[in-house]
Amino acid sequence: MLHVLDFLLTLLHLVIILFNLFGWIFPPTRKANLICIGATAFCWFVLGIWFGWGYCPVTDWQWRVKEQLGETNLPPSFITYYADKVTGRHFSDTFIDSATLICFALAIFFSLY
Repeated sequence: MLHVLDFLLTLLHLVIILFNLFGWIFPPTRKANLICIGATAFCWFVLGIWFGWGYCPVTDWQWRVKEQLGETNLPPSFITYYADKVTGRHFSDTFIDSATLICFALAIFFSLY
């Protein structure tokens, strides 16, 4: 059951990321995209005051599941984890955080534009 939950949380992560980045493209989803971007920013910058910059509750839940599955040394970011896993390389947290912030800022710009 934990493996299914881990898969579903990965799917949720990917859907949120892709929707944040590209949901502004389609006129019917633009308002929902702006709401999703706002919720993401709230988690990162407001909840982040208490839980650490870039806090994501989905990552928090998924890391709890992964720890129960025996995974250790999980990075602070789902994007770092997934980039490392997909490519087989190790990306620095600083690089991923910078790339994520730039892409997020671009998504905000296009969503507002």
